[in-house]
Amino acid sequence: MFSPEGPTLRELAVQALSSVERGYDLLAPKFDHTPYRTPDAVLDATGALLADIGPYDDGLDLCCGTGAGLGVLGRVCRRSVTGVDFSAGMLTVADPAGAAGPGPRPALVRADARALPFTAAFDLVVSFGALGHFRPAELPRLFRQVHSVLRPGGVFALPVGAPPRPGSRASWTLLGFDLVMRVRNAVWRPPFVMYYRAFGFGDVLRELERAGFRVESYPLPGFGRRDDGSPRARVVAARRLP
Repeated sequence: MFSPEGPTLRELAVQALSSVERGYDLLAPKFDHTPYRTPDAVLDATGALLADIGPYDDGLDLCCGTGAGLGVLGRVCRRSVTGVDFSAGMLTVADPAGAAGPGPRPALVRADARALPFTAAFDLVVSFGALGHFRPAELPRLFRQVHSVLRPGGVFALPVGAPPRPGSRASWTLLGFDLVMRVRNAVWRPPFVMYYRAFGFGDVLRELERAGFRVESYPLPGFGRRDDGSPRARVVAARRLP
């Protein structure tokens, strides 16, 4: 699937019938050859934006996967970079290859994002495309965890893309994927939590504010704007209040 180096249809089916942790352990060796990896254009644009609103000493990549976002932190953090994920397979792939790059060499930690083993140790936390692995009811707990590991004034950065136009092919594709996942989770255990439209942009902003953040939004100009003038891609920068 996707490319000759990517997973086969059978491998994807086995992954989808596993737990989230086990599924990503299985997918990890071929993950970078799938569309699930954050595109370099998004990584580069996010890094440039974060450099403008910095500086930062210590950074954390939340749900770092195979380490694509660690390079962003390496370019903008002056002292330390940490990646956390609960898939041992993903961290194994990130260790020899994804951790290489400019800046501090990352430390990799296996842990659940809902129970982070850190105190207020970071000036910057980033997360690329991980929110779909959390149910809406888990957002308050997740954001409280991020708040607790940031120093006062620290930033939680979330690159987000604009949802597709309602009724478009892309919109129906995402809704169809979510429907399939909901049916799968209703009839099969363990659940595999991966949804594209489980909650809206407004839900994320509201829960960030409830967790004690001041939320700002920065458009990524390289991705253009929609017909209504809204950006096609932006970075939500939630700053921990003193």
